[in-house]
Amino acid sequence: MAQHVVASGNFLVPDATFIAELVVFLIILGVLGKYVLPPLQRAMRDRQEMIRKQVEDSEEAQRKLAEAEKSLQSALSEARTEAAQIRENARAEAQRTVEELRTQAQEEQARIVARGEEQLANQRAQVVRELRAEIGTLAVELAEKIVDQRLGDDANVTATVDAFLAGLESQDRASAGTGKAGA
Repeated sequence: MAQHVVASGNFLVPDATFIAELVVFLIILGVLGKYVLPPLQRAMRDRQEMIRKQVEDSEEAQRKLAEAEKSLQSALSEARTEAAQIRENARAEAQRTVEELRTQAQEEQARIVARGEEQLANQRAQVVRELRAEIGTLAVELAEKIVDQRLGDDANVTATVDAFLAGLESQDRASAGTGKAGA
């Protein structure tokens, strides 16, 4: 029994079926490469371009957001500084106003006191003038009474002096009452 090896039974040796399958496979590959693959590649390129653009837009949006946050923080800081400056200026202005009002009040007080002292001095001078005139008149009257009476009678002289002093006191009370009513 001798075995014969048939060449057709060897799967490593290509036969007509293999060649036909290879030709059909190459045709299918050609059709796929010419008609199916370009639209798929174009769709993939479009999709990749869209994704790349979205990533760029996202990065740009993040950059703009960071800039906006930085700008906001800067504006807030500037606003806080400006508000502090405004408060400090308002405090200084209020202090200046208080000092000005205090100075004006002190000046007004000094004017009122000076005017009052001047009025008192004028009234004092007027009272002194009136008293001098009255004393002069009273002294002349007393001298007349003394001269009219006899000097030998001590009781009359004492009574005349007492009457003169009583007259002075009554006039003093009357002028003091007039001075208080006028003031």
